Amino acid sequence: MLTRRDFIKIAFLTPAALQLEAKEPALKGTPYLKEALYYRVIDAKKGTVECLLCPRGCTIPEGGSGFCRARKNIKGKLFSLGYALPCAVHIDPIEKKPFFNVYPRSLSFSVASAGCNLRCRFCQNWQISQASPEDTANQPLSPERLLSLAQQNRCRSIAYTYTEPTNFFEYMLDTAKIASGKGILNVCHSNGYINPEPLKSLCKYLDAANIDLKGFSRSFYNRLCEAELGPVLETIKTLKGSGVWVEITNLVIPGHNDDEKTIADMCRWICQNAGADVPVHFSRFFPMYRMTSISPTPVSTLEKARDIALKAGLQFAYIGNVPGHPGENTYCPACKKMVIRRSGYNILEYTLKGGACPGCGKKIGGIWAA
Repeated sequence: MLTRRDFIKIAFLTPAALQLEAKEPALKGTPYLKEALYYRVIDAKKGTVECLLCPRGCTIPEGGSGFCRARKNIKGKLFSLGYALPCAVHIDPIEKKPFFNVYPRSLSFSVASAGCNLRCRFCQNWQISQASPEDTANQPLSPERLLSLAQQNRCRSIAYTYTEPTNFFEYMLDTAKIASGKGILNVCHSNGYINPEPLKSLCKYLDAANIDLKGFSRSFYNRLCEAELGPVLETIKTLKGSGVWVEITNLVIPGHNDDEKTIADMCRWICQNAGADVPVHFSRFFPMYRMTSISPTPVSTLEKARDIALKAGLQFAYIGNVPGHPGENTYCPACKKMVIRRSGYNILEYTLKGGACPGCGKKIGGIWAA
């Protein structure tokens, strides 16, 4: 029988992923360290520091780690443990992130280091998100090598995903800097729990972000994520104001965030504060991690959420985790013509012409290939 620690050392670095970097064997622990960009020393004598990366503001004694498990105080300096040491390396369709209005049919070179600054009871990748880089099998992969592999494998984007990319912020930022302007997009899937200053520095190089808006009440975030809603909403506004393409994922959990008023309030807020062209993915919940006693989301609930979003003025409302459902398709918000037909991550039909509807000519919000 494998222990949990042994399992997370091997679960996410598949043979296919390892072949991408065959010159370097997978490593246990964190042999490479990168000093954190956002922290301050609060007691030089005791060596205590305060992390300034996310709203938690962890006070970390010498030898201790932050809430995310990915930042450690070593001799009075804060270090990122997962720098250039991803525990997951894969090539995915960009639809898996999910991005539906960004380069459909393209591949995305996807990486993650262990750790997360939330404690969601419904986490889908808990084996690596609720772990430290010190516990996982990690693949040495420098930003330069990562970009080279993305280019060799004809990926149109690099995705910082699977775990919370804020926890490997320095790795993401350095990679995004060298990839910027090279014809490859920088995209991330994030919980949005990050402070404004580091977020703004990242926005200079980030092309698109899918933000998990996990619920639309403070009590939901407190109870199920051990976090606050406010900073996530500020992140969405900052991203949109910085010119980053934004999509939002809302995992609909029966009995917790599925009431119609909450969904309507959320959709109105998105429309008013981020824009009507922000795609919202209503994703089906399946029993996971610490919420295995709850039944999967009824498809009818997702359909109702989609209807509410469209009535609130949002132009693109999608249904996720229900392959083949018409709610996966993209429709022109003007003439209602279907312009992209999907089944899961597969594109079955694509009729956009230069990012515009072939029927009425309306420009469709998104990032489209020339």
